[in-house]
Amino acid sequence: MSRFAEPMTRLIDELKKLPGIGSKSAQRLAFHILRSTDADAEALADAVRDVKAKLRLCSVCNNITDVDPCIYCSSTTRNQRLVCVVEEPTNIAAIEKTRHFHGAYHVLHGSISPLRGVGPEELRISNLLRRVESGQVDEIILATNPTVDGEATAVYLSGQLKRPGLKVTRIAMGIPVGSDIEYADEITMLKAMEGRREL
Repeated sequence: MSRFAEPMTRLIDELKKLPGIGSKSAQRLAFHILRSTDADAEALADAVRDVKAKLRLCSVCNNITDVDPCIYCSSTTRNQRLVCVVEEPTNIAAIEKTRHFHGAYHVLHGSISPLRGVGPEELRISNLLRRVESGQVDEIILATNPTVDGEATAVYLSGQLKRPGLKVTRIAMGIPVGSDIEYADEITMLKAMEGRREL
């Protein structure tokens, strides 16, 4: 096995920590960074530092943002009484691509998964319950992934959210079972939103 200089080895080791990046990919990325200009390498380092320093979670919906509340929660043109619950911030982009949803969001940052040791207490549910308790929400759309964990999360949330006057719906299964919402095309996502059902 060839050995690299210590700074290169350290960079490769750090890159391998990224999801989906194995040893070979980490080496290719590290050598690409080495061949880049100083300005490009510095811009990459600055972007990583900025993400860590300037981004935080919205205090209302838990979306990743640089302003609090986020652009969705502070928008006067969005229906704040209609809340779409998603597992991850990346799921919002898939729904926004349809250009037909004009409500607000709530990000759980995961799903219930007993096999992975993730229970409801590990998800960001408490501020969703506070939003509902305030009486300012008419409908909750559960847009968790159509997986075993996503379904378990939707069933759990529907039980927690049931209240008189609050409509709790689930997106239709236009999205293939076993896939993630972030990979859905615009039409599939639109049909899933239009075909949601009450739980």
